[in-house]
Amino acid sequence: MQRRDILKAIALSGAAAVIKPFGAFELLAQTKGATPDLVAALGGDPAAMLQQVLTELGGLGRFVKAGNTVVVKPNIGWDNTPEEGGNTNPELVGALVRQCLAAGAARVQVFDHTCDNWKNCYQNSGIAAAVTAAGGEMLDADDKSAYREVALPEGKKLKNALIHRAILDCDLWLNVPVLKSHGGAGVTSAMKNLMGIVWDRRTFHWKGLHQCIADLCTLQKKPALNIVDGWRILVDGGPRGGRGKQVSLSKALFASADMVAVDTAAVRFFSQLREMPLSEVGYLADGEALHLGTTRLDSLDIRRLKL
Repeated sequence: MQRRDILKAIALSGAAAVIKPFGAFELLAQTKGATPDLVAALGGDPAAMLQQVLTELGGLGRFVKAGNTVVVKPNIGWDNTPEEGGNTNPELVGALVRQCLAAGAARVQVFDHTCDNWKNCYQNSGIAAAVTAAGGEMLDADDKSAYREVALPEGKKLKNALIHRAILDCDLWLNVPVLKSHGGAGVTSAMKNLMGIVWDRRTFHWKGLHQCIADLCTLQKKPALNIVDGWRILVDGGPRGGRGKQVSLSKALFASADMVAVDTAAVRFFSQLREMPLSEVGYLADGEALHLGTTRLDSLDIRRLKL
């Protein structure tokens, strides 16, 4: 990915970049208010980008309060190494756990309902080691008894789902997907990452994958923040990890409370690596129709950072 294309991708709304100093980073565009709706960062290591993004959003203390139990939900679906791009970057997950504890969280729990053997996924992704080293706790999500049925009255095709109790019982949760290609959904990012909090995902495919993803996102207990990992992007052959040219070291990070907006930004960035019209990622329009957020990035206050 050439520099001119990276700058074009990070300029999300199409506006010309106005470079202004901002500490170790450069601010690529001014925003309207003190706290932006969405932050996009490019070029730093995962922990450094996370720190700056959270600072721009007003600090993690906006979300995490003293004594909270916090759940961090990355993508750990595949028995792959970090270099293969199928799972969320372990450095990012570990850094977020540390940030939550530093903000006063009493406990930070991490889980995913994996596709491959959960123990292998947790270990070989590097996420279990990173979470433990940071002071967090890995939870088993491979036991149906850990899930409770929740109604989704706003859903069009998905009217209920078995949701992991960690999500239902915590004080707040943070959604930390990896950005990558997906054979059925086009691209997987924040909205689709919620499938990892559900026990039975097979119904999504026969009922209508895109609409069911959007329906699941009507869950009343939404993530407090969505942090999309674009450090390594699996450009083709997803969702399982890839090798060689399938994986792009893109060094990007996107964050917003708006799942539709952050996914729109992430898909636009992805499109600089491989053409992916928003229309092919149908859950974005379905989510917007359910009033879950907006695809109109020009209507938002966006801050763009470059290390």
